[in-house]
Amino acid sequence: MTIRGYNSPIMASDCASSSTPGDIFATTRWTVVLAAGRSSTPQAAVALEELCRTYWYPLYAYVRRRGHSREDAEDLTQSFFARFLEKNYLAGLASERGRFRAFLLAALKHFLANEWDKSQRQKRGGGTAHLSLDWQTADTRFQVAATNEPSPDKAFDREWALALLERVITRLHGESAAAGKAESFDRLKPFLTADRDAVPYAQAAAELGLAEGAVRVAVHRLRRHYRELLRDEIAQTLSDPAQVDEELRALFGAFGN
Repeated sequence: MTIRGYNSPIMASDCASSSTPGDIFATTRWTVVLAAGRSSTPQAAVALEELCRTYWYPLYAYVRRRGHSREDAEDLTQSFFARFLEKNYLAGLASERGRFRAFLLAALKHFLANEWDKSQRQKRGGGTAHLSLDWQTADTRFQVAATNEPSPDKAFDREWALALLERVITRLHGESAAAGKAESFDRLKPFLTADRDAVPYAQAAAELGLAEGAVRVAVHRLRRHYRELLRDEIAQTLSDPAQVDEELRALFGAFGN
């Protein structure tokens, strides 16, 4: 099954066998957060907020699939992040700390079950916004994805995987733009997110003014770098880089049913 990049360039089996640079598992963002422990540091705070900004939508979708309306889901998600970024949620969830994905979902479930009923709902537009989130886009995405009606937990993993892939594409685009190759990347990007034969190499070559062989080489390199960045992004959500392949299998497994 091909789903927004889950074709041959980035299947779990390909990623598991690809080689990566020796420094790709340098200190990760989740590791920085965990290392801070109870004594928060500016570096950890920035790392945690960046992770939350990247992966907030799967939480919103999870809340919606728990039966909450759009407005209530917005309130709940924003209130959760307000508490999450202010309080030390690392305590009491030790079993989930290895994976940021599992930790964040466990923290949300804890919030929904025990804390939201005790708190006063924050009015939309009032107070201090801890994260500026695109709610309109979120609702549109949810309406499209909701047609399959997966379980809330299964949907969370699927949306997390899609957010991860979007993050990788964003990094690739940024690197290409910095190198003055944004136009080339935009033309070659479909080779990452479609079946291998869906985009003709000859057409891409003509549009880029290159030989077809040169385009094939460029696509091969782009796919290889895509896999490297994918593994790097996953590593940044784990406390143990050795779990990357396991996390890949878990995330891609969300598309199995």
